[in-house]
Amino acid sequence: MKKAETKSEIRRIVSSVKADGKSVGLVPTMGALHEGHLSLIERASSDCDFVVVSVFVNPTQFGPNEDLESYPRNLSEDLKRSEKAGADAVFAPSAGQMYPEPQKVWVDVEGPLTETLCGAARPGHFRGVATVCTKLFNIVQPDRAYFGQKDAQQLAVIRAAAAQLDMPLEIIGCPIVREESGLAMSSRNDYLSEDQRKQAGVLYKSLMLCRELFNSGQRDTSRLKSKIRETIQSCPSAEIDYIEIVRKDTFQPEENISAESLAAIAVRIGPARLIDNITLKP
Repeated sequence: MKKAETKSEIRRIVSSVKADGKSVGLVPTMGALHEGHLSLIERASSDCDFVVVSVFVNPTQFGPNEDLESYPRNLSEDLKRSEKAGADAVFAPSAGQMYPEPQKVWVDVEGPLTETLCGAARPGHFRGVATVCTKLFNIVQPDRAYFGQKDAQQLAVIRAAAAQLDMPLEIIGCPIVREESGLAMSSRNDYLSEDQRKQAGVLYKSLMLCRELFNSGQRDTSRLKSKIRETIQSCPSAEIDYIEIVRKDTFQPEENISAESLAAIAVRIGPARLIDNITLKP
């Protein structure tokens, strides 16, 4: 497996691969790789001839007082895990390499997709996400890029940016990978103590109870959200950021579910802000 730290290095590697007519897959990450990331690398490896994993903690998607400085970093372990999962190259640039001068040009997805959920809770977050992904797509020139469904709104934003800016690649969403308790895999799970990690299983439990109620015929989103809230509040250390049910195509809130929707939550437990979602299909 090859490692590149500069844009010129990874471009040279990918250019050689493409000259041989091989397809390239990209798995963008912020490192601290877990089983969820590895499932993306494995999927990319099964689809593509050559897989690039990017490891970059992107400063432009963090807001004031967020966890940029404390975000977990372990590049040596990420390299080992990437290679084992099937990566052919890792692109691990510095912030100075990705942003050599103050950023004046941004990719900003406007409208409903970024007005709810994390778009409302973290102003400017998706501008940073869309911009860094566009930069990575331009640098690596992949045929396909892979993202997890845990970050469902991020996936929708990146798909919109790629489509409307005519980027010549396919954006592929992959299923959420969960811990035994149901907690969605996340690098931020590392912030949790053993006890907090057990408590965090209440997030998935709340979503499953919501789905049970939905499957029994309930379509009133206020009742479904109440079930989620009631379940999460049974955990004393949980602090709810948002509970929302939105249409999957527009990310706009609904009063009564009439189309495929997402039940999405963001909850703080201890030092970790955790997000999760499930699909509700009428």
